[in-house]
Amino acid sequence: MTAVTATPSTRPAACDPAARAASAVGPATAGPGVGVVGADVRIPLVTGERATYANFDYAASAPCLTAVREVLDAALPYYASVHRGAGYHSQVSTDAYEQARRSVARFVGARHNDAVVFVRGTTDALNLLARSVPRDCTVVVFSAEHHASLLPWQHRGSRAGQVIRLPLPHSPSAAVAAAREALRTAPEGPRLLCVTGASNVTGEIWPIEELTAVAHTAGARIVVDAAQLVPHRAFSLAATGADYVAFSGHKLYAPFGAGVLAGRTDWLQAATPYLAGGGATGSVTEHDVRWNDLPARHEAGSPNVLGAVALAAACDVLTEAGQERLHAREQALLGRLRAGLAETEGVRDLALWDADHPRVGIVSFVVDGLPADLVAAALSAEYGIGVRDGLFCAHLLTRHLLPEGHDQAVRASLGLGTTEEHVDRLVEAVARLAAQGPGWEYREDDGRVVPVPDPRALR
Repeated sequence: MTAVTATPSTRPAACDPAARAASAVGPATAGPGVGVVGADVRIPLVTGERATYANFDYAASAPCLTAVREVLDAALPYYASVHRGAGYHSQVSTDAYEQARRSVARFVGARHNDAVVFVRGTTDALNLLARSVPRDCTVVVFSAEHHASLLPWQHRGSRAGQVIRLPLPHSPSAAVAAAREALRTAPEGPRLLCVTGASNVTGEIWPIEELTAVAHTAGARIVVDAAQLVPHRAFSLAATGADYVAFSGHKLYAPFGAGVLAGRTDWLQAATPYLAGGGATGSVTEHDVRWNDLPARHEAGSPNVLGAVALAAACDVLTEAGQERLHAREQALLGRLRAGLAETEGVRDLALWDADHPRVGIVSFVVDGLPADLVAAALSAEYGIGVRDGLFCAHLLTRHLLPEGHDQAVRASLGLGTTEEHVDRLVEAVARLAAQGPGWEYREDDGRVVPVPDPRALR
């Protein structure tokens, strides 16, 4: 029987991300269509005052775009199961889900024969690939990777054979040379190079095109963890030549539980489904199971339709807004932040490579004499500034970069809702903390540093 799905003419215009994006404008934005939800929220301080929240934790999870929220509001009345429903809502949802796949494919410059598989996030995507590589595939990975792209290859259930972990390179050219040598001397057979697009610790952008060329010259493939790259800069599978890319919606202004693995189909098509269940199956008998082809093969269960629609809406909004223009704005804010921190005595930022190496809007730093968790707690409680402290799920890299006397760092990450006032407030607050220390009492409670007393009420 021929499957019937909704056609574009039957799909309500309100469900079209591109149509909705054009009219959405929010406060403290980088321009029309790229406002973020919550940009004007005022929060309580321990002093009894209130301040507009200065969010510097985009690298962990970015807020929802106002345009994405509007797309979801329009889609919710039509939400239903996809692919197998005869009802009108099911047909509309199926069409929205598959249009979302096409939007994501355009966003990452997918080639005509690449697969786009919806998953839960970058971690899920790379674990899926780890279970899909040919058996005994040699995987080459740098120690600089986030745990999401460092650990799946060695986890039980991975089909990878030997895992070659390369040391931290002292320069981009050293990274390319190390990858070349590792792939040259790796065992014969399938090989995969795994590399980040931009570091979640330093923001430094890795030489993806050069690493792709090295991999392909050696007859290997490359997967790019683009979780921190695509929210800030355009990426294209076709232009770079990369074989796979993985990223998360919650870092791309679509915090609704969806992510993507996109790229070549053969390994994914040959692999047993990552999850066994409905949707992945073409036919089940008492004696046999016939699995579906891609992408359904690795999308078992009821898909996260709204998550996929939200992710596609974010992709469309960023594309229409012009990622190069947004990147230029971010670079101006980043330069303002780095210059301010560099002028503050006792503050040191972390970098693997030269200070002038290109990076996205991420700065990790330490304040001499103050633990990172105390700095983060004071910034929040006394100044209304949200940062991240710790090792950022990249323990090997962060520990290597930390100066003596520090065991954690503070990370400030920028996004579309960041303003000059936010940057200046952060710089001034860090300078005051470095010079005078916190203005409130703090203690450790259940592993976190908290103000004492804390009169703030959580909603």
